[in-house]
Amino acid sequence: MRRFIQDLSVGLLVGVCLCSGASAQTALTWQQVKAKFEADNPNLRAGQLNIQESKAQEITAYLRPNPNLTAGIDQLQPFTGDPYRPLGVAQPVIAFDYLHERQHKRELRLDRAQKGTAIAESQQLDLERTMLFNLRSAFVQTLQAKALLANAKENLDYFEKELSINRARFKSGDIARVDLDRLVLQRAQYESDYQTAIVNARTAKITLLMLLNERTPVDQFDVTGPFAFNEQAMTLEEFRSAALETRPDLKAAIETIDKAQTDHKLAVANGSTDPTFGVDFGRNPPLTLYMGFNVNIPLRIFDKNQGEKERTQIDITHAERQKDAAAAQVFSDVDSAYYTLLSSVNLLRPYKSADGYLETASRIRDTMSFAYQRGKAALVDYLDAQRDYRATEVAYINLVGSYLTAAGQLNMAVGREVIQ
Repeated sequence: MRRFIQDLSVGLLVGVCLCSGASAQTALTWQQVKAKFEADNPNLRAGQLNIQESKAQEITAYLRPNPNLTAGIDQLQPFTGDPYRPLGVAQPVIAFDYLHERQHKRELRLDRAQKGTAIAESQQLDLERTMLFNLRSAFVQTLQAKALLANAKENLDYFEKELSINRARFKSGDIARVDLDRLVLQRAQYESDYQTAIVNARTAKITLLMLLNERTPVDQFDVTGPFAFNEQAMTLEEFRSAALETRPDLKAAIETIDKAQTDHKLAVANGSTDPTFGVDFGRNPPLTLYMGFNVNIPLRIFDKNQGEKERTQIDITHAERQKDAAAAQVFSDVDSAYYTLLSSVNLLRPYKSADGYLETASRIRDTMSFAYQRGKAALVDYLDAQRDYRATEVAYINLVGSYLTAAGQLNMAVGREVIQ
């Protein structure tokens, strides 16, 4: 019976492990998160519908005018003449007419609609650029929260070991009760850091899940990626040049100028007269058939399109000013993001150098721990070394997070991922 219970317990344990492994989800990389975001984010998918609507307007813009059919009958004599033949002298008439659009109005309408579609596509790319920055920031915040959680867990485990050593020292009479109590109280700070890090990590994942439109439980969702900084080889001028070639909002501003020029051409064309050509067929009693042609030409005594011509001409100048403002914004965004990134790199260098802050803080902590355990250092100095190490590690993680956020901001300013 005991053997059966043992075998059953082992089977249940293996089953639980297998179920846990099945429910766990593989951590997503940045490229996987980005691909999922582009496929499932509702705001991006709604933006795609704007492009489809604009393409549908191209069909409407290129439609030809429909011909008109007129049918009539004249010379009815129901009360005069022969009352038994009221249709004896009737004249049936069938007429067709068609409006001919001059000066390429139809082609200009199609050109205007196509340029509107191009602007919609550039605006969609600009929306994607902005939302990818939000996604990248949420991704970085998740990595940062995970790094802070791992650091808090490591500090808590380390201090637990230190605390167990000092409990043994207290039992042997090596330290006073007040010293042990102060160490126990210090543990509350490490426990608080750990619990706060757990909450922050889950909150960051929830934000990322919202952007991905994902319903995966937060405890089953995870991301992975490098959490470090690198020196940048590109110069400010190279970033500027890349932005001028790539930024979709600047491209949309240039396309708006082109569309405004087409709108002006269409306004001029709409001011021209369009003749209407017609043909009619009829019958004169008793059996004489005839056919006639006619042309209807409106007389442009008054030009009713002058205001539209003037408005579209002003729109061209307005679009040119907007393009200049967009170009200035590009330079401002690139410069601001570049110097923010440069500042983050300058702050991070001392941490990772050969004898940097991280190594120095770790060496001081280990030295003070060794000295305190042997009665060669005061408790205050030992606790200060512990706090300095924790503060240095947290400051480094936060600076790396700031660097990666600045890198994402520079990518957004340029319009593509120049920094991975």
